[in-house]
Formats: sequence, structure tokens, C-alpha cells
Amino acid sequence: MQASAQDADATECGEVSIAQMNWAAAEVTTNIAKFLLEEGYGCSVSLVNSDTIPAITSVAENGEPDVVTNLWLNSAGDAYKKLEEGGTMERLTNVLEPGGVEGWWIPTKLAEEHPELTTIEGVMKNPELVGGQFNNCPDGWGCRVVSDNLVRALDLESSGIEVFNHGSGETLASSMGSAVTDGKPWFGYYWGPTVPMGKYDMTRVKLGEYDEEAFANLQNPDADNPQVSEFPAAPILTSVTTEFAKSHPDVTDFFRNMTFKTETMSGLLAWQDENNASAEEVAVHFLTDNSDVWSGWVSDQAKENLQNLISQ
Repeated sequence: MQASAQDADATECGEVSIAQMNWAAAEVTTNIAKFLLEEGYGCSVSLVNSDTIPAITSVAENGEPDVVTNLWLNSAGDAYKKLEEGGTMERLTNVLEPGGVEGWWIPTKLAEEHPELTTIEGVMKNPELVGGQFNNCPDGWGCRVVSDNLVRALDLESSGIEVFNHGSGETLASSMGSAVTDGKPWFGYYWGPTVPMGKYDMTRVKLGEYDEEAFANLQNPDADNPQVSEFPAAPILTSVTTEFAKSHPDVTDFFRNMTFKTETMSGLLAWQDENNASAEEVAVHFLTDNSDVWSGWVSDQAKENLQNLISQ
């Protein structure tokens, strides 16, 4: 009888595609969602490897993936806003509360030794103290667009600081980690919640005041006449296509309910790093230890299916 109920759930739910951003917090989020949807709702879930801009472009051109979670609104630019305004996508929730932090950073030890480096003006006057290099985001990331425009707005390279464009998030993280561990200078973009920001003591370089209009322009590739703005606090969204919201109201409600405290996610990432665990293993760890949290996200029937499974 239970198998028949699950078969009925699967028929009702069908296939669900979720954008899989290639950073740790996103991988943990989507694997938790995948487990809950497959085992609780009987869905067939596919995780589609992507990044912020490619995921938005895919929705605009193909109407897929159905769900985009861990979407950093500050990095998504006008492309995402147009999808909302045009009725193609619907914003469900902030998947992380209070959200994410992003900016340009140096090691705190370096900031304590040279307090002048805590402002971008001080960094540009003393390029040798930060190693003469800015560690930039990989191509395809939304932060790459913003940082590229900031580099132009500041005329950063004229100060003698070379921009190094990392090929992946892994090399960006390892460059920070090795520099801090070896007591060497490091200057570059990073964000949280992430393992590196939890493991390494970093200080944010002040770029100036946050200017809403200026920052909106920075989000667009090759922005005309970019102006300097600080990174604002970052809403991190889960959004779905409007067609999916209509056809899958129960699953849409699940995604509307699924939120994590930022410190909870940082704790999960630290556990993952300490245990050399996969995102799937982190999902099982979270589900086993936090039934009081996820049980509030799912429907009554899904809760029953999941509790029977996890208690086995």
C-alpha cells in the first residue's frame, strides 16, 4: 500500500529540474531539496549544473530549469528582474536568512599590521603590501561582472595591481587558504556563507558607500560609465518558473518554506569540510539531526513518508 501511495505521488509530481550552482552552500541546499522531494513527494529530481547568469539565460530561452535556488540577487543583474517583470519567474523566498555577504577582502592579520589597507584607497596606494594582485571571480559568475566593472571604475590596474581571473571557485578558495596559512598577502573577492570565510580570519576592504543606482549598473556586463559602490547585503533567493508554480503547487510551497539561517549553513559547511563529506552526505546529516526544521517545510504526507524512512 505504501508503494502504491509513493507511485501516485510520483505520477502527480513527475520531473523537477533544479539549477545546481557550483559552490558549496548551493550544493548542500539542492541535495537536501532533492532528498526531500524524491523521498517525501515521489518526484524525479535532476540537478542541472549551472551558474547565476547561465541559469537565468536558460530560463529565459528554454523555460528550464524549473527551480533556481541560491540565486544571489545582487549578482543577477537586469536579466533576472526582466524575467520577474515579464511573468516568467516568481520569487518564493530568501533561502538564507539574513542573506549573504560579499566584498573584497584581505587577511585580518595583514589588516592589523597595515590598517591603511582596510580601504580601497589605501590598497591602491600600497599595491606591494597586497602582493600586487587582485583575485577575481571565475568567468560566468555574477560577481565577475560586478568586480570587472569595479576594476574599471577604480582604474585599479593603474595602481600597479594586476587582476588575476581565476578559472574556478576551487582555485579562488585555495589561493586565499594557502596565502593565509603561509602568512602571505592576499587581496580579492569572496562571499559567505562559505567554508573559507568560516575557516580564515578575513577583513573586508571598504570600497566606499553603497549606491543603489551605481550598484545596479555594476551588475550589467560592460556597464557604461561604471561608478564605485560598496556591495550591499545580499538577498539569496529561491525562484521558480511561473509555469512550474502553477503545475506544481505543493512542491512550490515546499520551496517557499525551505529557508536556512546563515549560521546554520556555515555550520553545515564546516561539518562538511571537517568530515571530507559530499553534499549528499551533508544532506543526510542535516536531515537526521534537524527534523524539527525540515518537518516545517514539507506537506503532512511528505512528512510521514520521510519520518518512516529516516526512522528505519
